[in-house]
Amino acid sequence: MERDSLHIIKGDIVVKQQRIFLSSPHMSGNEQKFINEAFETNWIAPLGPNVDNFEKEIANYAGTKGAAAVSSGTAAIHLALELIGVTKNDVVFCSSLTFIASANPILYLGAIPVFIDSEPDTWNMSPEALTRALEIYKEKSQLPKAIIVVNLYGQSAKIDEIVEICDEYGVPIIEDAAESLGSTYKGVKSGALGKFGVYSFNGNKIITTSGGGMLISNDEEALNKARFLATQARDQAPHYEHSVIGYNYRMSNILAGVGRAQLEVLDDRVESRRNVFKRYVDTLNHIEGINFMPELEETMSNRWLTTLTIDSKYLQTTPYEIINRLAEDNIEARPVWKPLHLQPVFKGHDYYPHEVGKSVSDQLFADGLCLPSGSNMTHDDQNRVINILIGFLIKSSKLQIKF
Repeated sequence: MERDSLHIIKGDIVVKQQRIFLSSPHMSGNEQKFINEAFETNWIAPLGPNVDNFEKEIANYAGTKGAAAVSSGTAAIHLALELIGVTKNDVVFCSSLTFIASANPILYLGAIPVFIDSEPDTWNMSPEALTRALEIYKEKSQLPKAIIVVNLYGQSAKIDEIVEICDEYGVPIIEDAAESLGSTYKGVKSGALGKFGVYSFNGNKIITTSGGGMLISNDEEALNKARFLATQARDQAPHYEHSVIGYNYRMSNILAGVGRAQLEVLDDRVESRRNVFKRYVDTLNHIEGINFMPELEETMSNRWLTTLTIDSKYLQTTPYEIINRLAEDNIEARPVWKPLHLQPVFKGHDYYPHEVGKSVSDQLFADGLCLPSGSNMTHDDQNRVINILIGFLIKSSKLQIKF
């Protein structure tokens, strides 16, 4: 099998099945202009005009006072925690239903992660679980130094409720918007609602710089410190002077050029992903047992990935069986993120479910499925996914589906 195609022999005919990825990069065609400018002006060094302009353009888009371009979303979270003052043995609360990059920086600093469950309306951090955890940790005189709230698959969490709770306890919020660039919450851009916001430009995100991230904030002094720390914390001196430990976290000028071109088409990419989601809903939502990720009132999700759950009471199959069936036709699908409180690396850390005895994130992991959702998917691509999925459900569940 080639990397991007599958050859199937049908009789004497070889049929080439093109690979359908979960979320592949989608170039605008304008990236080369910014890359060429970097080469023509010899700004090949890590920093340069593209970095400066990309920061300004992202801040303008998000509606914040500033932004700092870094090597990854993970680096941005690490810097945010350090800027808040998180150190060894401090407690940091974090959404459990997310990619491990949301929590790894807590361990980088020697701090202690505590995981908070999701709630059904957004699949994001449960205000009920958060309140219960804060009450318990206050009684222990060990309130968290920060709370990392993730906007999963493009959908904003219940930010108003979470902000109100965190303000009551005086705990700052880091909004992990790695998956939700382009989404909005009550008219405000995702990522701009906490003390710090974090974006990712990994290759599978809604826009990409190949690899990279951005830290955004209204605290310009903190962002200046972030840039200092991200550039090996070099002091002002004619020689190399270092008073504190820093990191090699800055984004390169060439990759920032790619990001500038991608940002130009971000709104188009959001529209395309939302159209992909709508088409899945229009063709699959009538099947009892399929339930799509909700969109909270007064929010707009970028629908980075189309996610749904499979109810085994109605459908005699599992997400993994569907994933394997799609893989037979060279189509990439994935389960929902495995909750961090179930990950071996975080064994023994505290976890607070949505309700006592009811873990929403565990159930979403068991039932959840991510379908191919790229903004560069063609209608034929999506038809192929839909037809295989429906055919498999009919066969495995003996469904009588009317069209």
